[in-house]
Amino acid sequence: MTRDALKRDKRRYAFLIGLSVAVLVVFAFALFSVQIIHGEEYSAAHDALSVSNVTVEGARGQILDTNGNPLVTNRQGNSIIFDGSYFPSATKQSERNEIIIALIKLLEKNKLEWINALPIELDKNLKPVFIEDMESDIAFLKSKDYLYLNDYASAQNCFDALVERYEVESYPIKDQIKIISVCYNMKKLLFTTDNPYVFAEDVPETIISYIKENSDFYRGVDVQIVTYREYVTGSLAPHILGYVDSINAEQYEEHKADLEERLAVPGLSSDEIASIKAKYGYGLNDKIGQFGIESAMEEYLRGKDGIRTTTEDANGNKKTGYTKNPVQGDTVILTIDTTLQRIAQEALEKRISQLPYNEYLPAAGAVVAVDVNSGAILASATYPTFDLNTYKKDYSLLTEDKASPLWNRVLQNTYAPGSTFKPAVACAGLEEGVITASSTFTCNGVYRKFTDQTFKCLGVHGNIDVREALNQSCNIFFFETGLELGINKMNTYCKLFGLGEKTGVELSEASGNLASIEYRNSQGGTWYPGDTVQAAIGQSDNLFTPVQLATYCATIANGGTRYQAHYVKAVKSYDFTKTVVDNTKPTVLNETGFKKTTFDTVREGMRRVGARNSALNSCPVNVAAKTGTAEITKIVDGKNVSGTNGLLISFAPYENPQIAIAIVVENAETGSSTAQIAADIYTAYFSQVGEAERVESFNTPLR
Repeated sequence: MTRDALKRDKRRYAFLIGLSVAVLVVFAFALFSVQIIHGEEYSAAHDALSVSNVTVEGARGQILDTNGNPLVTNRQGNSIIFDGSYFPSATKQSERNEIIIALIKLLEKNKLEWINALPIELDKNLKPVFIEDMESDIAFLKSKDYLYLNDYASAQNCFDALVERYEVESYPIKDQIKIISVCYNMKKLLFTTDNPYVFAEDVPETIISYIKENSDFYRGVDVQIVTYREYVTGSLAPHILGYVDSINAEQYEEHKADLEERLAVPGLSSDEIASIKAKYGYGLNDKIGQFGIESAMEEYLRGKDGIRTTTEDANGNKKTGYTKNPVQGDTVILTIDTTLQRIAQEALEKRISQLPYNEYLPAAGAVVAVDVNSGAILASATYPTFDLNTYKKDYSLLTEDKASPLWNRVLQNTYAPGSTFKPAVACAGLEEGVITASSTFTCNGVYRKFTDQTFKCLGVHGNIDVREALNQSCNIFFFETGLELGINKMNTYCKLFGLGEKTGVELSEASGNLASIEYRNSQGGTWYPGDTVQAAIGQSDNLFTPVQLATYCATIANGGTRYQAHYVKAVKSYDFTKTVVDNTKPTVLNETGFKKTTFDTVREGMRRVGARNSALNSCPVNVAAKTGTAEITKIVDGKNVSGTNGLLISFAPYENPQIAIAIVVENAETGSSTAQIAADIYTAYFSQVGEAERVESFNTPLR
């Protein structure tokens, strides 16, 4: 063997010896780690025959008003759940049935409710019938994922199949359907050892104690301490606050698809995936905001779920504990002021209650107050209204009410603005130069510029300028101004006020409509010259929401800055250590760019309106305003029914505007008749504290 070959062999032997030593070292370290460092963990895992994890819902965050007063909080309560680790399995259906019917009778004896989602009920002859408006549940019942029946299967067919499936033949029919309803929902909500089933919610301690005392019989029936939404004053701002309820099938599928889309992003780390699932994943038993702030701020209000783990060892011993603690959701702070909101609601209800009864045009209305220097909504009231604390119980009655108490009129109803539109037209005329502050038109009560149409004014005002035309609400002056402008130029300026556009609030809102040739054509109609003069006084196709009217008025008040309207002031972490969202710095949507003299002239005309209205003139500060009356015609039960809506926009103080208000009262005689509502709000706003202190209250972050 050559010397070079010997060297190569020695190197190989050295390498093999080194490799062997390295392997032995790694093996020794692994053995040490298993037996010494993690010995208890591996021992427990070895001893455990099964491990099940249950998601524990984190409490929702609170909702506060602008001054930190609680509007929506949480309280603890008891839910009765079925724990899949202990509850009889599906192979022991008879044992399940015994426990279920005993629980149902226990709750019914104490006049308590349990969750019943079966789309079948018994009629007066004890015959199974489908329940109306449960089409999706009926479809699931018949689907191949459940009973696998034909689409035309009757309620009796479904019921018979359910009786057989759940082995309830020996029970009376009234008990059969009760047991079936629970078993149906367990199946639908995917009851497993990892997914407990909620049998009943908000159960009193007396019932809980009884179940615990008889735990040998109620096997797998457990109690879960959960948080329930507490509406401090259920009748305060219900349309704004919203409601939380169990997620429905459509919402579940929608969020499931959203989650899958978020998880499909390539390159996500395991931590990122876990974070996305925690934030956007929903289970079939979860609660979710259904409308209002509860829905709009769902991603912040929703708590972070925890995990409760149950392990079973070789001897059948089970141990349960938290492996991940739940975390409460963020706190949402609104711009709403509790005092102003209450005053606004009471004033609106009082004024509407004074109207004569009209079976075809039910009494209704809306009022909204905004900070002119930020767009923050200070009060937002709709009438008729409802109570969040009884919302679920009253839901059927509320949906059947012809006055639509669930409808948020501030954001979702659109109204012809009537003469409240005239300040916008005055601004357009002054900016375009078709009128000046000293220009006059002659009003003799009748307008005959068109051979085929005659328009009227409600008075005979003689020679009148723009300030007094606003004060007297002279139609003739604005007919002339509108005709000189033309509809396109008029709209160019009016769009700068956001009229006919969404304001950008966090909640669902209607966009309204600014009358135009394009819109009329889109509806299959024809625009005539007479439509331009009608549009100039707030009629024609003009339709705006109350919140649009308020922000439009605020833009006039502050000198031309249109701010985004908003209900959310800030979002804080549940312990207030972190600011998640800060809306205290206003969002500017646009600047009108109008001359100061334009706004000065228009505001002076609006001040004259406020000065001659007895209600507004009694306020602790000077108020500027514009009233409006708009004719309405509706078809109700096949009949043409007509009436008038009363409207008002206003701001105060005239010298240093801080707050703007818009009011609509349906079927009121005049807009001026709504002024007392605004007066009550202004009195409350400016009488509680000093002016400077009040400004700071609404424009600084809550600390």
